[in-house]
Amino acid sequence: MKKILVLGAGRSATSLIDYLINECNEHHWQMRVGDYSLELAQEKCANHQHVEAFQFDVLNESQRVEEIKKADIVISMLPANFHPIVAEICVDHGVHMISASYVSNEMKALDAKAKEKGVFLLNECGLDPGIDHMSAMKVLDHIRESGHKLTSFESFTGGLLAPATEDDNPWEYKFTWNPRNVVLAGHGIVKFIQEGRYKYIPYQKLFRRTEQVHIPGYGYFEGYANRDSLKYLEVYGLEGISTLYRGTFRRPGFCRTWDIFVQLGATDDTYQMEGVKQMTHREFLNSFLSYNPHDSVELKLAHYLGLELDGSEMHRLRWSGLFDHEMVGLDKGTPAQILEHILKKKWTLKPEDKDMIVMWHKFEYLENDIKKEIHSTLVAIGDDSVHTAMSKTVGLPVGIAAKMVLKGEIKETGVHIPIKKGIYTPILNELEKLGFEMNEKQVC
Repeated sequence: MKKILVLGAGRSATSLIDYLINECNEHHWQMRVGDYSLELAQEKCANHQHVEAFQFDVLNESQRVEEIKKADIVISMLPANFHPIVAEICVDHGVHMISASYVSNEMKALDAKAKEKGVFLLNECGLDPGIDHMSAMKVLDHIRESGHKLTSFESFTGGLLAPATEDDNPWEYKFTWNPRNVVLAGHGIVKFIQEGRYKYIPYQKLFRRTEQVHIPGYGYFEGYANRDSLKYLEVYGLEGISTLYRGTFRRPGFCRTWDIFVQLGATDDTYQMEGVKQMTHREFLNSFLSYNPHDSVELKLAHYLGLELDGSEMHRLRWSGLFDHEMVGLDKGTPAQILEHILKKKWTLKPEDKDMIVMWHKFEYLENDIKKEIHSTLVAIGDDSVHTAMSKTVGLPVGIAAKMVLKGEIKETGVHIPIKKGIYTPILNELEKLGFEMNEKQVC
């Protein structure tokens, strides 16, 4: 009997666990789901046959080893910094492993040993990274195999609110992924290629340098650049391409308002603020503004950043409660931690809320020196706040890959991401059957 070990039962693991429960029932496999919260693991397993929940502490070394060595495959849905720790034990005991997170240098360092042990370590097999890789490589491989010359590749992915969900939300956004990652998004230097020239955007300018894209049937989206597009030159085999740009989608107006937090310093995570226990939302905002006992916080902010008092940016801040006299509710924290805590009060999904995933690729290439263009689009809508589109698009590719490994359909060893045709084709095919299809359109 094949044994699956899932470590982590958080929000992104819901659809993964549901999918694997069905596979365990069909193939008579056994699955153990471990989380620091036993209650959460039990909730996800729901007393299904062939599935067992247990309390798991990743910091408990003896428990880590004992659980991992009994499995045929480990799926790590833990925070990304724990993946290499889990992977090292997997390699030592000849156990395959899959995660949805980016490949770290520590993970890459395990490649030779994993090959020697016959172990397959698949990373970046969720949504972004994951479906973005697979759907892009499908079209890129087709263009190259047809003998055409690729000149430009742009790719955007966003997790947002579905249309008609909370109509009064001016951001058209709530947290569907790790809130901390959202607050800290973009820190550092952004790098990409545009028309043959290397481009760089410092963090303080990032959210004012956006592109607008129209998705038929879903309206307009604005995209800001991801941190480092250049690393995909080698990953995708795009050396010599004129334009390479990867970004994140938000609804129009989001980025210009988020830039207010950036310019104030409210997304800084490098120092602890003072007096947090007695701080209100309004005082948090005011702490970044100049002292003037006669002007309101609203007036000082508008004057400092050149905003209209009744403009859309100020409306989004008011809706989010930034000007309220409500207590923050933390004893301590960095500006980024405090901002995250405030936003979670309005940006946490309600039970009936539905999220939306939007992914869009643009490929430009030359066919007999004639410019051609393909757009590839995926739109997925969640069912509710638990069975979200984010959970499905992150978890299902991981589950499908795990099934392929257990059935012997993947023979690779070492450290990989899903950019090989033998890996991405069957995953994309099954995702399509499950209702997650990339719509590819020849534009010109």
